[in-house]
Amino acid sequence: MGQMVTLIGVRPIPGSERKCSRDVSTPPTDGPGTSASFAKRGRELVMGVTQERLERFEANRRRLFGVAYRLLGEASEAEDVVQDAYIRWQRSDYAVSPEAWLTKVVTNLCLDRLTSARAQRERYVGPWLPEPVVTGGGLDPLETVEQRELLSLGMLVLLERLTPPERAVFVLREAFGHSHREIAEILEANEPHVRQLYRRAQQHVAAARKRFTAPPGQRRELLERFLEATLGGDVPALERMLAEDVVAWADGGGKAPAMRRPVVGREQVLRYLLALSEYAQRLRLTPDVVNGEPAFVTYLDGQLSGVTVPEFDGDRIVAIRTITNPDKLAFFAKQKM
Repeated sequence: MGQMVTLIGVRPIPGSERKCSRDVSTPPTDGPGTSASFAKRGRELVMGVTQERLERFEANRRRLFGVAYRLLGEASEAEDVVQDAYIRWQRSDYAVSPEAWLTKVVTNLCLDRLTSARAQRERYVGPWLPEPVVTGGGLDPLETVEQRELLSLGMLVLLERLTPPERAVFVLREAFGHSHREIAEILEANEPHVRQLYRRAQQHVAAARKRFTAPPGQRRELLERFLEATLGGDVPALERMLAEDVVAWADGGGKAPAMRRPVVGREQVLRYLLALSEYAQRLRLTPDVVNGEPAFVTYLDGQLSGVTVPEFDGDRIVAIRTITNPDKLAFFAKQKM
């Protein structure tokens, strides 16, 4: 079962001593022109600037996280990048456009991390899958179909095939609608090179890209049928739902029970799923929406043990991706609190 299963300090500004005819042996401690009033005004100005910067940043935070997560495939890393961007924003030229400046910073921070992540993932124990994130059941008003597609686990895995620059260009173009000129400014590259990177990325993605033929409502229904058949050990139902070339991946990262290699083919995946029925009394499988797709969350003896996202093509399951690595479930668990 284990297999499936976020200050600027201010120096007080001294008040200017003024010549006057009155006794100055006991100068006033407050009022206009005093050290205290200047200090108070200084604090108000600084806090005003800081608050305004914070508000402008917060207006962009969600989109920045979306960029970082699609580039990295790791929610915890994306959070770190966004926080780093905020610190840099507080120190930046206040005249700059926050959206453009922050997008550039986040993108380039992600590119730095992607370079080192590639080497780490080559040493990863078993299949590497993105960290799952909880998403709404329908399209958010700020989302487009393209943004939702580039959020799916299947697409994030596919993006791993791209070079970091190709991935950045593809995500900024496809999910966030940036022009080639804007992307060139973000990457500090020339526009023809950006166009070339985009074409390459399109070619890599096109061959494996799938468009769901079943609407979201139907996929939720298919998921419920899949859950029922899995827990009930209903072999005929599972055989009807599984594509002949279905593949199942499980990411335990060497920290949780999981397959070290993908399970390929209907018969092999069927055996893999039937093992779950043995744990039916200890399992609770809860339908959810993960990375924009119908999914289920597995609880073993009341403890979160995995997130599983089936990939549908029509009414058939063509892929099953399960994350059991506790490190990769930490952000998800925080979302569910």
